[in-house]
Amino acid sequence: MSAFAEASVCARITKKLTQGLSPVSLKVIDESHHHAGHGHHHPEGETHFRVEVISEKFKGKSRIDRHRLINGLLAEELAGRVHALAISAWTLEEKSTL
Repeated sequence: MSAFAEASVCARITKKLTQGLSPVSLKVIDESHHHAGHGHHHPEGETHFRVEVISEKFKGKSRIDRHRLINGLLAEELAGRVHALAISAWTLEEKSTL
């Protein structure tokens, strides 16, 4: 098994989004502890994530297209252990006006 395959889900998400989006800012937050006892919860966590990302690769893309881009980059994780992924995706200009 490769070292990448053995890395934490959070580390893999961070690496894939960094490589695919060249973000100005990226936060990957494991929210699994909020879902303890719920369906799809795993004892070690890493099943429910929130990503907050600022990238110029979102310029001209709709919200749904931004989500599709992120979901595509994380297809392997979403098909495996990750049960839920909340996404906040902005361009730098959009984030600066919030």
